[in-house]
Amino acid sequence: MKSKHYYLLHIQYLGFRFHGWAKQPQVKTVHHMVDRTLNYVFDHSEFKTLGGSRTDAMVSADHFVLELFLNTPIESEEKFLKVFNLNLPADIRALAIEETDAEFNIIQNSKSKTYLYLFSYGEKAHPFSAPFLTTLTDQLDIPLMKKGARLFEGTHEYKAYCKKPSEKTNTKRTIDTCEIIPNTFYTASFFPSPSYALKVSGKGFMRNQIRIMMGQLIRLGRNEISLEDLKASLLPNFSEHLSLIAPASGLILDKVDFN
Repeated sequence: MKSKHYYLLHIQYLGFRFHGWAKQPQVKTVHHMVDRTLNYVFDHSEFKTLGGSRTDAMVSADHFVLELFLNTPIESEEKFLKVFNLNLPADIRALAIEETDAEFNIIQNSKSKTYLYLFSYGEKAHPFSAPFLTTLTDQLDIPLMKKGARLFEGTHEYKAYCKKPSEKTNTKRTIDTCEIIPNTFYTASFFPSPSYALKVSGKGFMRNQIRIMMGQLIRLGRNEISLEDLKASLLPNFSEHLSLIAPASGLILDKVDFN
C-alpha cells in the first residue's frame, strides 16, 4: 500500500480479555479490534496500522502508540476521534491523533517506555482486582525487594530474562529506572491495601522480560534467593533457567515517549 498521509494514534486498553496486541488467527487481539473499527469508521480497508510495541495476552496499556497510514487525509481529527471512540469496544479508548510524515518510523525511532507491575501480598484480594494487579499470598520482604529492583538499573545481560531468545536477539539491555513504590497510580474500593508498583523505564524490553524480573523479585521477597544471586543472574556467564514468570494481568504499559 502506497501511503500519502501518516498519523500517530494514541490509545489505551484493558488487556484482560485480549490475547495481546498483535493479530493472531482465531483469537481476539487489540490490533484486530482497532483495525475492525477503523474499517467501519472509514468505510473501506485502504489503510494500514503498525503498533509501536507488543503486549502479551492480558497485559494492559494506559498509553499505547500506533502508526496509521492512509491514502487520503483525515479532514477533522476531532470528529474522527469522536466517531472512532463511539465504535470501539468499552475496553479500548483513543486518546489523541497527530499527523506525522514518511520519515517517522514508529519501530526505529528512539523511544522510552515505562511499565508498571501492580501487586499486593498477604491474603487473596477481591476477585474484581484480578484484571489490574497480582495478589501473592506469601509474606514478602518489601524492603529487600526494593533493594533488588535497583540492581536492574543500568546496562546488563538479560539473556536469562527473555523467553526463548533467538541467536540474533540483542539480550544486553539498559534500564534507566527500576523501583518498587507504593501504588498510587490506580485505586479502587476493592483493591487490597497496601498495594505496590514495580516501575520500570527503558528504551526497549524483550518478551516476558519485566514479568521474569518481577518473578525474581518475588523469589527475593520470599527469601528463596539473595541479592548476590540476583546480581549473578545479570552476568554474561549466567546459565540458570529462570522459571518464575509473574502473571500477565498485573503488567501495564504506562507511557511511551518518542525523542
